[in-house]
Amino acid sequence: MIPAHPLALTARRRLDERRQRGLTRYYVDAGTGGLAVGVHTTQFAIRDPAVGLLEPVLALARETGDAWRPPGAAPLVYIAGVVGDTRQATAEAALAARLGYHVALVSLGGLDDWPTPRLVDHARAVAEILPVMGFYLQRAAGGRDLPYRFWRELAELEHLVAIKIAPFDRERTAEVVRAVWDAGRTGDVALYTGNDDHIVLDLLTPFRFEEGPPVHLVGGLLGQWAMWTRRAVALHAECRRVVQGGGPPPADLLAVAAQLSDANGAIFDAAHRFAGCLPGIHEVLRRQGLLAGTWCLREAEVLSPGQREAIDRVLATYPDLTDDVFVAEHRDRWLG
Repeated sequence: MIPAHPLALTARRRLDERRQRGLTRYYVDAGTGGLAVGVHTTQFAIRDPAVGLLEPVLALARETGDAWRPPGAAPLVYIAGVVGDTRQATAEAALAARLGYHVALVSLGGLDDWPTPRLVDHARAVAEILPVMGFYLQRAAGGRDLPYRFWRELAELEHLVAIKIAPFDRERTAEVVRAVWDAGRTGDVALYTGNDDHIVLDLLTPFRFEEGPPVHLVGGLLGQWAMWTRRAVALHAECRRVVQGGGPPPADLLAVAAQLSDANGAIFDAAHRFAGCLPGIHEVLRRQGLLAGTWCLREAEVLSPGQREAIDRVLATYPDLTDDVFVAEHRDRWLG
């Protein structure tokens, strides 16, 4: 259960270190299995030389997470997003490795004209530095449609340890799982949902391609899990219990699946093709007192018309999805 870590900014769009640490402490106390930093939710603009926040933000998350983890607790898995062409991606992977990160999440955004063999070689080059998590990014967020052949060849990489499947598309999600199955890697490549619109059903669905045990997505690496995180940890555990028990999912869990998808549509601004995704996450965290505002590095990145009212609606309709009480009890300590 891995949240995609947001970026806390002041009104002047400078790093708010106190609140950045507070978010990390929140995720640790909520019971997450790790942190993903330098990903879309952290804002890709941290890499802009004029901003210069990639290394500070990666370092801050690792330092804070380790310091806040209770004695004897399971270690966190630290995942660093890497982007750009092979030269940039390998440099970012080297930085993450130096800072103690365990896995590189390789985004292929901006590589639309690269053929499949070059994309696989790109991932292989990163894997020589850090174990790799593949990433199927939806087109609306800058991704591209990737063929079965890419996922089949990627699955053969020795140091591929996981794949985040986030095309927001059922057929393409199944195609990735099938590619890993065909490569014989379902036992050692962890499959994560990144489909924020389909979280619970992704975690419950058994994928069967021939005789034998079904394949399941075992977790998620999600921007949706950057908020209401304590509740999300419990929901992930509940889904795993159902899967491991082998029975059908209860009706109330299916109802939660629909509620969470509705809430995500409002927060991620599906009505405007996700233009207000990051400010929507920030707005929920702001209302909980974890962030001071919804500011993003790009000044044009703001809540869309009607998005605040849509968030009002889902908060009023689905209060059981939130962890407001948990946050209120501990917020001052996290921000101290």
